[in-house]
Amino acid sequence: MAEQAPKSVLFVCLGNICRSPIAEAVFRKLVTDQNLLDKWIIDSGAVSDWNVGRSPDPRAVSCLGSHDINSAHKARQITKEDFATFDFILCMDESNLRDLTRKGNQVKNCKAKIELLGNYDPQKQVIIEDPYYGNDSDFETVYQQCLRCCKAFLEKAS
Repeated sequence: MAEQAPKSVLFVCLGNICRSPIAEAVFRKLVTDQNLLDKWIIDSGAVSDWNVGRSPDPRAVSCLGSHDINSAHKARQITKEDFATFDFILCMDESNLRDLTRKGNQVKNCKAKIELLGNYDPQKQVIIEDPYYGNDSDFETVYQQCLRCCKAFLEKAS
């Protein structure tokens, strides 16, 4: 029997330095802890090009560290190829969703299912708010919401 190709997920927010790198790191830890890392391709990206090449916000790194999660991610902007190669593109808010849907419609061979990560939140908090202009507790809120959503997404997608 042929081995099944890995599934792939791209987490996206506006700048790829707060929410999406947190979601990527959380999801990577979940699949690693469940010994499923070889079954997933995981990445994150930005709608904008503002932060390309930058590390995640220090508050995001600190928040992840407090949960024993490391991230070596560097911000990148999504590409047309992402729409053709990823199975899932999960974004954080309605603005991201509009931008991604518009860009995805311009890709002839778009295979990605584009949706809000928050659609998987068992607590029904559909929007993951940007913590950039907030404080440390806002990053913890994002972490907790991403954790809930990623657990539910993994359960549904596996």
